[in-house]
Amino acid sequence: MKFEDIYQFFRDPPPVYLTKEVTVCYVLSVLVQEDSYGTELIQKLEREYVVYRLSDTVLYSALKFLEAENAIRGYWKKVDGRGRPRRMYQIRPEWIHKAQELSQMWREYVKHGWFCSDTNKYPVPMQQSSR
Repeated sequence: MKFEDIYQFFRDPPPVYLTKEVTVCYVLSVLVQEDSYGTELIQKLEREYVVYRLSDTVLYSALKFLEAENAIRGYWKKVDGRGRPRRMYQIRPEWIHKAQELSQMWREYVKHGWFCSDTNKYPVPMQQSSR
C-alpha cells in the first residue's frame, strides 16, 4: 500500500453493499411506487444510487423475508422484451402504511450518503424519537 492508494480510495470510494435490513427498506420504497422483479430492483438501485450495490443473495433473502411476513406477494408475469416470465412482487394492501414508513427509512439512509462526514460513521436510518 502507498499513500496514493489512500487518496485514491477517498477520491473514488468502492461501492457500498446493502445489508438485508436496508434492502428490505429499499425494496419497499420501490414497490410502493410500482410492482417490480429482482433483476429490475438491482438495476434500478445501480442506476439511481450509483454508490450502492445489492447482491442477488441479499436481495432474494430480503424478498423471501417480506413474503414470509405477508408484506408482499409474488406473481408471474411476461415482461415486454424479456424471454421468460418474471416473478413480480407487489405490496399487500394491508401493508401499504408500514411500507411507506420503512420507505422513509430508506430515504433517510440515502439522504445522508454512504459516509456521513459530520459523524464520521456510516449512515444509519433515523430513529423515531420517543417524545
